[in-house]
Amino acid sequence: MTISRFKATCLATLERVRVTGRPLRVTRFGKPVADVIPASPDPPQSDWMGSLRGTVQIRGDIVGPTGELVRWDVLK
Repeated sequence: MTISRFKATCLATLERVRVTGRPLRVTRFGKPVADVIPASPDPPQSDWMGSLRGTVQIRGDIVGPTGELVRWDVLK
C-alpha cells in the first residue's frame, strides 16, 4: 500500500490488520517504509489471590518479639 493511501485510510487499515491478522507493507516511491503487523495476543490474566502460594518460608517463631526486650529511653 502506498503511503498516501495509508494516510487517507489509516484507522480502517489498522482495523483490517487487527481483524484479518495479515501484515501490511507501506511503501513510499515503491520502497518499503514500514510493516504493519497485528499485535500479539495479551497473556491470560492470572488470579492474584493465591499467586504467591508456596513462595514463603517460615523460620522460627513468628509470634514472639523481634528483638531484645530492653526498656526504651522513652519509657523512663
